[in-house]
Amino acid sequence: MQRAAQSDQRDKRAKRTHRVLLGAAAVPLMLVATACSSDSGSSSDDSGATGSGGKSSETSASASPSPTVQAAAYKSLPDACDTLSKDTLGDLVPKASKSGKQGKSDDIATRGSCSWSSLDNNGVKGSQFRWLNVSLLRFDSDATRGEGDKLAQEYYDKQVQDAQSVEGAKNAKSEPVTGTGDQATLVRYDLKKKEGAFKQQTLVARVENVVVTLDYNGAGLAGEKTPSADTLAKLVKTAAKEAVASVTKANTSGGSAGTAASPSPSKSASKSASKSASPSASPSKSAAKKS
Repeated sequence: MQRAAQSDQRDKRAKRTHRVLLGAAAVPLMLVATACSSDSGSSSDDSGATGSGGKSSETSASASPSPTVQAAAYKSLPDACDTLSKDTLGDLVPKASKSGKQGKSDDIATRGSCSWSSLDNNGVKGSQFRWLNVSLLRFDSDATRGEGDKLAQEYYDKQVQDAQSVEGAKNAKSEPVTGTGDQATLVRYDLKKKEGAFKQQTLVARVENVVVTLDYNGAGLAGEKTPSADTLAKLVKTAAKEAVASVTKANTSGGSAGTAASPSPSKSASKSASKSASPSASPSKSAAKKS
């Protein structure tokens, strides 16, 4: 009996010892697993930090440079009152002062205009009236708004559209004009006013980054015969070619109004051109009012 009891006690101690040994062996395994898990997280964090830094560097390296535009071809304008010869003025406005009436401009390198008025009084037979206006508008290239010739193109299109939509115009016709700058359009129509029947001619031309607009009209007053629209159209086409040639001459070596300047556009000229692109009244409309 005593031996059996001793045997039972030895068996119980052996079992307890076995459980202790198993528990002790499990502790290192848990520590190893915990350490591995910790190393894995640290490696992931390091990888994320490196990736973030790499993306930041790539973003900085791929940042696009400031946009640039091609410099405008023409940097100056001739005096609008000097764009036409005395002979041409004699044909279009025979009784006008050859000096013309200078229009106001806050920047003569960007915009200018000049007008002439002619009244040939034939007494009781009536009189012949003629009115001519030449306006010049130059656009500088701008990093925000675009290249000068493209801005001039937009304004050219607007001028033609304005001339085609004058209120009260009758028998309106439009036709392209060749040999006058890079592009040119003549818009002609009849306009009835209390003074008489007026024949209006508006010719818009673009050469590089400059837009030239000629408004020309004529009327027979107090019983005088109405002038021929075809004759007036022929005269204004000749004048437009001469005005465009004056602009080109002003921007070539030896030109009377200066030479092509450095490629960097003038900030003040660019601002003025921006304001001028939206005039309070289009030349064609103002011409109708003054006629």
